[in-house]
Amino acid sequence: MKTLKTVTLVAMLSSLLTLAGFMSAVASTGSEDPFDAAATYKAKCVACHGQKAEKKFDSSLADEQLIDAIMKGKKPEKPPNMPAYGEKGVSQEQAKALVEYMKQLKSAQ
Repeated sequence: MKTLKTVTLVAMLSSLLTLAGFMSAVASTGSEDPFDAAATYKAKCVACHGQKAEKKFDSSLADEQLIDAIMKGKKPEKPPNMPAYGEKGVSQEQAKALVEYMKQLKSAQ
């Protein structure tokens, strides 16, 4: 009887340690998917900016200006307007990643 209690206790402790290790691994990788600038560009930006960021994108502007346009939007002289993606859940870091991706596209032309 004493052996059965010991085996049960060891099994429970082993299960708890395994669960703790699993939870730690999940916490360290994060529960959210990492931001994919290429996929976001293809889904949200390519229609106005083109496959190679060749339209309505001035890569000579400072990154801060480009990030600001993504976050706050922009109304050019004629439509279409650049939507404010900050209001749609895009973070500063994600906007920066998009700017970097667009510059890479444009420089590959």
